[in-house]
Amino acid sequence: MVGVNTFVLRQIQDSGKTFSESMAFDEIAIHAESQMKEGHYKDGYRDGVRIVQCEDTFVHHFYCPFTKITQETNLEANWVKRNEDEEAYIQIRALNGDPLSAGKVEFILYRRDVLAENNEQSTNAEWELISIHAIPEGVDNFPMEPVTMMRNQLELVGGTQAEYPSKEWAESVSFWQKYVALK
Repeated sequence: MVGVNTFVLRQIQDSGKTFSESMAFDEIAIHAESQMKEGHYKDGYRDGVRIVQCEDTFVHHFYCPFTKITQETNLEANWVKRNEDEEAYIQIRALNGDPLSAGKVEFILYRRDVLAENNEQSTNAEWELISIHAIPEGVDNFPMEPVTMMRNQLELVGGTQAEYPSKEWAESVSFWQKYVALK
């Protein structure tokens, strides 16, 4: 069973994150569970993390918050915390630009024992939906943001222990120099 982790509930309109106006989080979790049972997933950055592929016919239900950075892009930097216990970080958002069309959507699921490492489980389900990523059309590799990788590798509050090879770090930085979420 796939439950809805409270962390994903921040993915709403005007959050700079992927969201759906037409599907509730419970419906998304049910769809993710169905896709996972059918084998439409790949292993994530560590054991207990899965990246589940959204069915193509459902992609249109999700807003892709990203735009390609150009010389005309006005960027805003803010010092933010995802929650009280975490260290603040510098978040960059675009103030202008057009949202890119989603080519695919991925659901990020964490197994209960992985969430329990930091007491971050929200349900009694074996798997929990923690994030939804609408990936721009034409993008094959959607890397984790460098700040998230840093939080994980340094085992900071809000991170889940992981090690990343230098190539993965470089690919992440390269990607996020070209794309940014809209405010």
